[in-house]
Amino acid sequence: MIKYFILLFAFLTSITFFGQELTGEQLLDKAIAYHDPNGVWETFNGELHITMLTPNKGKRVSEITLNLPKEYYKSEVTKEENTITSTIEKGKCSLKLNGNSNISKKQKDSLRITCERATFMKNYYSYLYGLPMKLKDPGTIITSKTESKSFKGKEYLVLKVTYEKEVGKDTWYFYFNPETYALEVYQFYHDETKNDGEYILLTGESIVNGIKMPKNRAWYYNKNDKYLGIDILNMTN
Repeated sequence: MIKYFILLFAFLTSITFFGQELTGEQLLDKAIAYHDPNGVWETFNGELHITMLTPNKGKRVSEITLNLPKEYYKSEVTKEENTITSTIEKGKCSLKLNGNSNISKKQKDSLRITCERATFMKNYYSYLYGLPMKLKDPGTIITSKTESKSFKGKEYLVLKVTYEKEVGKDTWYFYFNPETYALEVYQFYHDETKNDGEYILLTGESIVNGIKMPKNRAWYYNKNDKYLGIDILNMTN
């Protein structure tokens, strides 16, 4: 009888252990293992070819070169008749419009050609296409408790992330496939009580330098599900 209770206790304990929720860090580690199985993000050196389509606007084609070890970023963004080239190397910025570095103030103002804008876009692309690996960056606060949640009719494991005030003020939620741990949705709020901000649906995959990146990123407003546009990786122009 004693032996029976010992075996029963061991069985119930194993169920509790294996059935417990993943912590935030555990979930993040599993997601990174899926997207970057060889751990190459920190040494990423490659190109991203991105086409952005938005309602009632022309398409925008971006050719992005990103070399993280050398702190090098270059973008060539073509929309309608203009191509803006922005280069940032070890913090030094250079700008060109249609191959010419002599850009008038009127052109800079109307086309938003500034080093501040170039830096913003560098951070934008490296963050979004570096997910979920970028969640290991300093200043990122990973909530220890995860949750299971249904979003748009599908079940996910959800990770809540905030940032130290020097890094960012938004609240983010990352939705992972509960079987593969692939990142399939993310969502952010400036003020969650107002249901502002946006959510982004990720579909398809492109493998870039061994990293599984989302092929399609479709953007919507949280408050009314209004469709904003889509970024398509490696689209043939």
